[in-house]
Formats: sequence, C-alpha cells, structure tokens
Amino acid sequence: MNAALDLSPYLNASEVVDFDHLDVAALAESLAAPTQLETARNCFNWVRDRIEHCIDFSREEVPVSASDTLATGTGFCHAKSHLLVALWRANGLPGGFSYQRLTWDGPIPPYCLHGFAAVWLDGHGWYRCDARGNSKPGIDCQFTPGAENLAYPVQYAGECTYQEVWAEPWPELVDRLQACDSVSQYRARPIDLNPPVSE
Repeated sequence: MNAALDLSPYLNASEVVDFDHLDVAALAESLAAPTQLETARNCFNWVRDRIEHCIDFSREEVPVSASDTLATGTGFCHAKSHLLVALWRANGLPGGFSYQRLTWDGPIPPYCLHGFAAVWLDGHGWYRCDARGNSKPGIDCQFTPGAENLAYPVQYAGECTYQEVWAEPWPELVDRLQACDSVSQYRARPIDLNPPVSE
C-alpha cells in the first residue's frame, strides 16, 4: 500500500457498506481467492452478473445497503457498487466509490448520477470498474486492471467523470435513494447531485 495514502477509511464497515452482515460476509468468503487480483475480480464478476440492474430487468425495488442489495437481488448502479465494495472490504481489499454525471437518455437533460466502484490493488493503485451489468445493449464491462473499462463515455454537454474515490457513498445520495419508493418514482425524477463539500 502507498505509505502516503491512508487507506483505513476504505476498509471500514458502515450502515450502507455492511460487510459485517452474515450473508455478505459468507458470500465474500466464498469469493476469496489466493491472490488479491483474483479475489477482486471474483467479487466484481459476481455482482456484475448476479445482481440484476433494476431498470434492465424491469424491477421496482430500490435497495441501498449491501445486505439489502444481496437479499433483493437487484438494484441501481449505486446499490451494486455498495455490495461490491462491501465484498472487497470483507476480504481486506480497500474499496471506494466514484461517480459520473450523465444525461438520462441522449444528448439533453435530465441528468443523473451514475455510480461505480474502485479497488486499491498493489502495483496498480486505484482501479475503477463498473459492475452495473452487461445486460444493456452496448455495454461490456470487464475487470481489466491497467485499462479502465467504464459502462458510459462522457460525450454530452454537462456530463463529467469525477476523479475522486470516496470512502463512503455521498450522504445526500443515500438519503435520496432511501426516500425513493420505486424505480418508477426514480425514473420520473432521476437523482442529479453535486459532490459533497469536503470539510
């Protein structure tokens, strides 16, 4: 690990990243492999392929925490990232959260916040990867450290990729997701936020 970077916040359990939940911990243990890289890839592939992106699969549930996402088997990109980071942290791998501001569909607003995850790998540093699922035509995200492979390019006015890796999901995002009763409600008013102000 980088001596100049304190990675301890990226290893903590929290209300959202609840890798101390029995089911999350058991899954994490089943995905552990002999090397850091293999373990990280196993966790990524499992979440990408086994947790259904709610929009792709016409689901209405909006779980937020890692354990609720695992129990429900679906979620937005944010929920999938919460579970992925929890699985990494349960295996002793520092994990965090990254975001993009994207248009909801096409070149004009509304905008929405897209979330993905980052894992700290020895020899690579932070590697950002997108486990939203390859169930949408045109998306083929793989775990390829050294080559970033995100689901969405930034291509329209107002879009951006935030470069920071946060130790916890944005608090306002968590609040908004928890207040969202259904995917239909979200689709009617996608969540578009600015990064939290650093204290």
